[in-house]
Amino acid sequence: MADAQLHADEPHETNHASMLNWLRAGVLGANDGIVSTAGLVIGVAAATTDRGALLTAGLAGLAAGAMSMAAGEYVSVSTQRDTEQALLAKERRELQEMPEEELAELAALYEQRGLSPVLAQQVAVELTEHDALAAHAEVELGIDPEELTNPWHAAWASMAAFTVGALLPLLAILLPPIGLRIPLTAVSVVIALALTGWSSARLGGAALRPAIVRNVTGGVLAMAVTYGIGSLVGLGI
Repeated sequence: MADAQLHADEPHETNHASMLNWLRAGVLGANDGIVSTAGLVIGVAAATTDRGALLTAGLAGLAAGAMSMAAGEYVSVSTQRDTEQALLAKERRELQEMPEEELAELAALYEQRGLSPVLAQQVAVELTEHDALAAHAEVELGIDPEELTNPWHAAWASMAAFTVGALLPLLAILLPPIGLRIPLTAVSVVIALALTGWSSARLGGAALRPAIVRNVTGGVLAMAVTYGIGSLVGLGI
């Protein structure tokens, strides 16, 4: 029988799920940048036509949002990494102190996944001889010791995605003539949110229409609310 061949068009790398998570995080970060900045600049544009005020508000919102996203992602991923490292340290200690019990536990876990007792024992023995920590980490913890999350990568990626998303409404509100600022910004934001909704659904394998509708509806509501507040402020109420 010919040797089994991996399909060239199918991802088999162990970090494929991690890559998809990064892509989803990037799409969501861009989406946050679009919605928050659009709401901010449309609210300000409803209160004043001064381009300097719009630029100041937009840049301040972009900087604050990007830093907030980066800091939040760094703290979140750092906590996750600390937890992963603590679990791996515990697993290393157990492998050193009770190797036979750990081998029996690994075999039992493979039995729970559908292998026969004999085959489960054989798989557990061979994987333990190859890399005991990696075998236990994958089955027991769902962790790849060689692919721990990196908080700095997450922070920079989140900041970059938010910044890219925020630039769209900022440029859309600044470049057109006064009378077209709000309509063109709203249209460009709706199109962008439809694209990010479509992208997130495609990456997650979900239905396209509900994801797009949710995304666009949330953005439109945010712009409507801030436009109303800005209009009231502009009237001196």
